[in-house]
Amino acid sequence: MRILIAPDKFKGSLTAVEAAAAIAEGALRVYPDAVATQFPVADGGEGTLEAAVAAGYEERLNAVVGPILAPIGAAWAFRKDAAGRAAAVIETAQASGLAHMEPTPENALRAHSYGCGQLIAAALDAGATEIVLGVGGSAMTDGGSGALRALGLKPLDAAGNVVPLGGGALADVVAVDSSGLDPRLAAVNFRIAVDVRNPLFGNTGAAHVFGPQKGADEDAVEKLDAGLRNWASVLREATGRDVNVPGAGAAGGFPASFLAFTQATLEGGFALVAGLTGLAGQLKEADLVITGEGSMDSQSLTGKAPIALADAARELGIPVIVVAGRILVTPEDLAAHGVVAAAQLLDVAPSTEEAIANAGKYLTWATTQVLEGA
Repeated sequence: MRILIAPDKFKGSLTAVEAAAAIAEGALRVYPDAVATQFPVADGGEGTLEAAVAAGYEERLNAVVGPILAPIGAAWAFRKDAAGRAAAVIETAQASGLAHMEPTPENALRAHSYGCGQLIAAALDAGATEIVLGVGGSAMTDGGSGALRALGLKPLDAAGNVVPLGGGALADVVAVDSSGLDPRLAAVNFRIAVDVRNPLFGNTGAAHVFGPQKGADEDAVEKLDAGLRNWASVLREATGRDVNVPGAGAAGGFPASFLAFTQATLEGGFALVAGLTGLAGQLKEADLVITGEGSMDSQSLTGKAPIALADAARELGIPVIVVAGRILVTPEDLAAHGVVAAAQLLDVAPSTEEAIANAGKYLTWATTQVLEGA
């Protein structure tokens, strides 16, 4: 039997790599003669870098400016193929993630994506002609303005001064000076992995939907939304492009600036990462797929990595088993996506706290339990 073990991260307890190892241990207890291939997956957000490294990309580390100016170290990934084509994978969360900032109203207005631009510059210096941008887990709501500032763009106020970094200052921008923008950007294929359809601004835009989790109170949300609305107008005036499109609201509107000034495309996160890592080839060789994530809930059913993988396996007639920290959808919901059995850590751990603290052990137990019962 060939088992493809392809979980997403168990946020707050296990990385996707650690989860895959724990699931593999449980699977091999039940099927000791199986060939168990561990293949961490992601949907374009946090974990995308880890999936790329697991698939053979080289991890690199650069010092960058964090989301509220404190210096941090941020990882990214690089690979050059046999033909000499170079590609990079960058996660916005690495340089500009919420993990690097206390979520307060003041910080929500100050946070920026400058460090992401520094990672893009490092990728350009390495010779990358394709850059995959995984967005998610971000601290900023600056429409990607900070990243392009790191690459030479100057947003100007009415007096001709460069405005401060952060989404809170975007409402003051009246024009942009793109004369210093890195010319290498024109030759790069930017692929932005998104798993949401939110526009840049408005009631379903970046500020209103995602701002509160970054610390924005009602007043800060309104200021950030007004800034993004103004930023879209300035970008349209400068480039002739409308950036208020579905998906542009991801990662605090990060895609918007790249949609305006580069030939960036927005792509479904799971499909992009699957193609990037070679998951499709691994899937075709499998007799059974085991996937999972920390919380299998209604959002999972909208195309998150485990369910997207289950859908792909179903099309090939391959059964899928799900193991998760908790499962908040019905067996019927899962069956509709080709899942034949499921188990959650909370069924084998005595408490939620114990399940989190010893997630690897309980994930192995849950895998054993579901395979023995399937």
